[in-house]
Amino acid sequence: MGARAWALLLVLCGTVFLEGIDIAMVAIAIPAIRSDLGLSTGTAAWVVSAYVLGYAGFTLLGGRAADLLGRRRMFLLWLGIFLAFSGLGGFATEGWMLVVARFVTGVAAAFMTPAAMSIITTSYAEGPERNKALLVFAGTSAGGFSLGLVVGGLLTGFGWQWVFFAPVFFAAAILAAALRLVPAEAGRAGEGGNRRFDLPGAAAAAGAMLLLAYGIVRLEHGFADWPLTAAAAVVGLLLVAAFVRIERRTADPLVRLGIFRTGSVVRAGLGSLLYLGAFMGFQFVLTLYLQELRGWSSWQTAVAMIVLGCDVILSPTLTPRLVRRFGNTRVIFGGFLLAVTAYALFLPVGADWPYAAMFPTLLLAGTGFALTLGPQMIAATDGVAEKEQGLASGLLQTATQFGAAIGISAVTAVYGLATSAPAGHGAQGADADLSAFRWALIVPVVMAVLGAVVAGVGVWGRRGGGLGSGVAGRGRGAGGGGAHPQGESTSSPQPTALSTPEAARPPVRDAR
Repeated sequence: MGARAWALLLVLCGTVFLEGIDIAMVAIAIPAIRSDLGLSTGTAAWVVSAYVLGYAGFTLLGGRAADLLGRRRMFLLWLGIFLAFSGLGGFATEGWMLVVARFVTGVAAAFMTPAAMSIITTSYAEGPERNKALLVFAGTSAGGFSLGLVVGGLLTGFGWQWVFFAPVFFAAAILAAALRLVPAEAGRAGEGGNRRFDLPGAAAAAGAMLLLAYGIVRLEHGFADWPLTAAAAVVGLLLVAAFVRIERRTADPLVRLGIFRTGSVVRAGLGSLLYLGAFMGFQFVLTLYLQELRGWSSWQTAVAMIVLGCDVILSPTLTPRLVRRFGNTRVIFGGFLLAVTAYALFLPVGADWPYAAMFPTLLLAGTGFALTLGPQMIAATDGVAEKEQGLASGLLQTATQFGAAIGISAVTAVYGLATSAPAGHGAQGADADLSAFRWALIVPVVMAVLGAVVAGVGVWGRRGGGLGSGVAGRGRGAGGGGAHPQGESTSSPQPTALSTPEAARPPVRDAR
């Protein structure tokens, strides 16, 4: 890649780094925010949940809006909104103000992140160049989250408001650079200039995602007010059915349902949901274990967990080599096996484990992240028509957000049920808490095992000549149609805006 291509990638990675560091810093600052504003436990939880609802509820719509309304336009607009509402959160004096600010910030991320990812997939040539860009993008996201834990602990010492003010300066610098570097589009993205925006489909999709995300977030309350949780899930599923019906009948659907017949897109989405769910669930349990049971400070916890961010180094260095040699599917499968091993090693956790006993789990979990998320990004977008890259990115980001919500809510629910159950055999106090942590740790193990099964389907399918993937970058241009193997495109690499003169650019491919 040339200097301009690297500069553009740096800007786009800066966006996902901003998102990761923002989430982590706010999570670390919640105790201080709760104390200063006098928030109830429920309101404090909604400071985090509001962001998840906004992000998960609108990511699908955000990805498609990038295709139809312009990737550059959506990216710049929502980056500006992200900047504004992140700053407004620091001025909050009431809990509801902070909840509203976090919800809008989540919505902004839901439009901004798929736009950034689809700019990558349409600006870099399909094959090794695009794969490397996506792997760097994925590694930067986790690196932002890991660094955010440490920075958030430091900034909270000066005042929790700084965890909202600090991203403003970073976002402003990214926005200034993006105005110069993000390429302009010839008309609307994806040749969507003559298409009507599917408002009924958009409304049904947003409503369904919001209600389903709300139902998932409420799982952390266990059986408390379960009719409300059930009602949200049922109405959300009814809206999903209405959305499918609308998309089948409209001439210009928001989501072309045929994209779900592409095996790699479905497997990548489901795999991302399961890995992120397991990863975030484990991280949440680990935080509770270190701070509540062991009495570690937020600063000590953040430093201990920073090894989880090893993927920021491994994603652009080790993972590309493995993908070139073994293909996306096998690398993803290996990542899930590492995750299963990591979380299983932590199941017998003791009340006084030294850090050396925890380190193998943290290192394996971070390495597994490097081997799964980036290759899943490649698999989710490889072979998809340029005009649907935003849609593919939105589907993947939606899956990751739902996965994070499911993982955190599930471990919280299991932990709550375990702590509220009558103590057996005289277990009480620290012993009862430790038992609850062990029960909660079963959730990430189960999710990682399910993810390994999903990834294994791709490996076994390849052996049978069906759904698997070959080694990325090999055998391209072989022709053929239908569903693309995971990590392998059946079309030749396309020149891009960064490498090809305007007059020489080929027409956009149509993957219908």
